[in-house]
Parts: sequence; C-alpha cells; structure tokens
Amino acid sequence: MKSVYIFILVVLFIVSCNIVKNPKNGYIISANKMEASKIALQNWYHKDYQHDAIPGISLEKFYKQNLKSAKSKSVIVAVIDTQIDVNHEDLKGQLWTNTKEIPNNGIDDDHNGYIDDVNGWNFLGTKSGGYVVWANFEYTRLVRDWESFFKDKTESQISAQDRSNYKDYLKALTKLEQEAIYYNNWLKSLKYSVVTYPAAKDSLKHYFPKEDYTYQQLDSLYQKYKINDKTFRKRREDGDMDIGAMIGFMKARFDFNEKSLEDVKENEAQIDSIVNKNLNIYFDERSGLDDNPKILGRGYGNNNVSNTKAGHRLLQDHGTKVSGIIAADRKNNFGIKGIAQNVKIMPLNISASGDEHDKDIAMAIYYAVNNGAKVINMSFGKEFSLHKEWVFDAFQYAEQHNVLIVHSAGNNSFNVDENPYYPTDVAYDGSKEICQNFINVGSISSKLDRTFVSGFSNYGKLNVDLFAPGEEIYSTSASNSYKVDAGTSLAAPMVSGTAALIWSYYPSLTVTEVKQIILDSGTAYDLEVLFPGGEGKRVKFSELSKSGKVLNVYNAMERAKEVSKKK
Repeated sequence: MKSVYIFILVVLFIVSCNIVKNPKNGYIISANKMEASKIALQNWYHKDYQHDAIPGISLEKFYKQNLKSAKSKSVIVAVIDTQIDVNHEDLKGQLWTNTKEIPNNGIDDDHNGYIDDVNGWNFLGTKSGGYVVWANFEYTRLVRDWESFFKDKTESQISAQDRSNYKDYLKALTKLEQEAIYYNNWLKSLKYSVVTYPAAKDSLKHYFPKEDYTYQQLDSLYQKYKINDKTFRKRREDGDMDIGAMIGFMKARFDFNEKSLEDVKENEAQIDSIVNKNLNIYFDERSGLDDNPKILGRGYGNNNVSNTKAGHRLLQDHGTKVSGIIAADRKNNFGIKGIAQNVKIMPLNISASGDEHDKDIAMAIYYAVNNGAKVINMSFGKEFSLHKEWVFDAFQYAEQHNVLIVHSAGNNSFNVDENPYYPTDVAYDGSKEICQNFINVGSISSKLDRTFVSGFSNYGKLNVDLFAPGEEIYSTSASNSYKVDAGTSLAAPMVSGTAALIWSYYPSLTVTEVKQIILDSGTAYDLEVLFPGGEGKRVKFSELSKSGKVLNVYNAMERAKEVSKKK
C-alpha cells in the first residue's frame, strides 16, 4: 500500500468563470479567467463550487438543504485497510458491532468461521495475539513462486498457456532487481551516515555551540567552505572529511528530515527491513499466522483490529484516516465531520508494510459481504497480482449480493489502461470488466488550474471512473489525533461515504444504480490539466477518466431521489 504524505497548508483558489447548468450531467464549468487567493480551510473538500468557488464535493450544500433524517438503518461500510484507532474520539459510536458474537468467550458464536469477531477481523493477526508488521512486495512473491517454472528459460520454451505468467515473471524479476540495487545502495549510505553523524555534529559545535543551526545557516556556511563533489567523494572514501564536507553531510541529513542520530538510525532500520523483508524472497511473513497463502480459506488471523503496540501506531494511521473521511461523528461538534452519520465502519485489516496478499483481499471481501456490508472501501493497490482469479471471484460474489466496491486508483502517476494496478475489475486480457459494482477513484487538488489533477494520481479513460479530492485532506489519525495527508487513498473513501449516504436515504436502489448515479452526477470541469508524470504535457480533464467528472454529493443525492421515485 502506497500513500503520498504531504504536510502543507491548504491552498485554495477562488475562480472567476462561467457556469452552465446541465440537469443530467451536473455542472460544466469553464475556467478561462481565474484569480487565485489562498484560503486556509481544513474541510475544503466539503465545499461547493457554485456557492464557495471551491471545487469540493458539495457535501455542505446537501446537508444545508436536506435536514430530514435518513430512512434506513445504519449502512455498514467495510474498510479493508490497516488497523484503526477504535478509541478515537471522532469514531466512537461509528464502529460496526457483531451483535451475534459474545465478546471474548473464545467461541465462534455465530458460526461464521471467525472467533470473537466483535468489531471485524485482522487477517494479519497471529495466533499469539500479535500481527504481521512487514510483508513482501507482490513482485517478490511472484518471483519466488514462479522461479522454479521460468528461471533461465526463453519464451520459445514456454507453452502458449503459460506465456502471460512468464511475461509477468520477467517484469517482476526486473522490478525486484532494480529495487534491490536502489535500496541496498540507500542502506549502505545510511550505515555510513550512522558512523559519520557524530563526527559531523562535533565539527559543527565550533560554529554552533548550542547546536541550534537551521538549514539556511548550514547552507550559508557551506557556500564558504564547500568543496566539489569529486573531492567530497574521494575524501569520504579515504575517511578524511574536512569542515566543508561535514557541513554538506549535515545539510543532506536535513534534506532527508534526519535531524538527529536517532532519526538516521530509524531510517536505517526501515530501509534494512525493506531490503531483508519486503525484497527478500526467503522471508516467511506468514509463519506466525499458521496459514498457507496458496490455499483460499478461513481459519487464520485474530480479532484484534486495533493493536496499540509501542512503535507500531503508524500502522493504524492509514485506516483511521480513511474511516474518518467516511464516518467521523458529525454531531459531536469537534474534530471533523464524516460524509455520512448513519454509517457503521467494519474494520478488516490486511495491510502491513508491504503489499497485500490476494488471499487476504478476497477473504476480507467475503467476510464483509457475509456480515452485512453494503460498501467496501479498498484504499490500497499494487502493480502485480499473483492470484487475480481469487479477487475476481470475490468481486462477483459482492456484485451478486448488491455490494459496491470502491478502490483508490493509485499514486504512481501512470495510465492504468496501459499499466494494470491491482485490484482491478478488468479481465486478464484487458478486454472487458468482469463486474459492474467496482468504482476506481483518482485524486484532484483544490486548485482549479493545470495542477487540478494530483501529480501523483493514476488516471485512465477506461479504468478510472471518476476523481475526488485527495490532496491536503484533514482527517482523523492514530493516537486520537488529526492530520493532513494526501493520496488517492483519501479520494476513494469520499465515494464510499457518498454511496453509504445514498443507501441510507434510498435503500431500495441496486448496486448498479448507485454506481451509475455517482458517475453521472459528478461535476465536469472544462479545463486543461497536466498529465500526471507527463513532464509538462497537457490534456483535457475529461480525458483522464471514464466519466470525466469529480464526485458531487449534492447532485448524486438529487439524482438518487429521482431514480428512487421511478422504482
């Protein structure tokens, strides 16, 4: 799972332009004349373009004009993600409870195959009560599993039915080799930094006795004492570092946010784990689960969806942010307001520091469907998939039970029509969609200009359905806190929350109707934007997704009302 972390102030733009109302397709906005002004606003994504001149999802507009209560019982939204902070002040009362299960009696009271699953399930939970922290990247698993079949073979030696897997193997092997070189070099550099840091710090005491220097002060001093890069490398290799090199070394530590030796050592530990766990084909990440990842079935994991082990609280961060966007308490007058109040979050943990297993993805979907979820949010992704068929079957099972799946498009800045990003609803050969209950969501910013589409966001005219805000998003976070973050991971739950809101008012709608309502009712912005990762190339915003639109809650609820009346 990859998320883009950007901790900066929210910059919003007021735009002067013409607005043309289209009852069928929402609002088409022409942004030829624009004036920009900065607005520090934590909930910008709840705003409405017409009323606030901010390209949000029009959530506040809906609530201001619709004071009636929802018609149905709480809608369950399964969040397949990391662990979450179940004690967060803004999520209390918003979590799903399995009323058929007697807590902590060690018995599977409801006979669903999961013991004491009172608030969901941790598919990475160990039998000893712990959980998996590090996992392989999917391309590491793929190389390990297929090496015995394809190693050192040419395509002419591969049968026609195995050639697709063979090509995936070669692609995964290339990726593994490239990443191994990159991270091993980084680890080597960090080991050097750990040794050099005390000497550099001691050298700077002559200039900064209180050790209170800033980056700007270091840079100014460096201009006076700097040496060329070639000399720096030679002296580093010889172990002879002069003051210029020491200053340059410390500047580099600031660039990597390593402002203490402890920071350097922490980064070294993280990169060491990537090298020896994420990228290690011999690392057995499932050993504590008593699970065979090659066989689909229940019987592994535990019921602890919110482990607060010291040093691992960041593993709650992602899932807590996603859950807050969907369902943070709207009535408690503090923190943030989720999209839908009448929602219960079902935490299903499958994400560690690495890539998710296809087995865990599929089993979490089956669990969600079988235990009453109407919406499943999946804010994670990967470039390879070892068991696509398991996930496809789970998608279709969800479709048969009228359950919507919402997925984040990914943060790789590439075209998912050309570069598959999993999980996906696209068949093996890319020819068709295997189900009609899947929405793939890209990310936009608050800036109605050429940077409107987030630079990190994946896109695709065929396989990204629409966009939603995913930059500078303020939400609940681990340890009962709130943070600003960015990523398509935060755009997807806005769609999930909207689907839950629709069903809470109009429970008779089908999953295909809800999906189409969301896509048809979005806002279409008529402007050119930068291609994510396109080195300055521009494209019409409408060409980057199937709908060509941005999520609009108000329009979706109005459209849902119309569709519901006709049923």
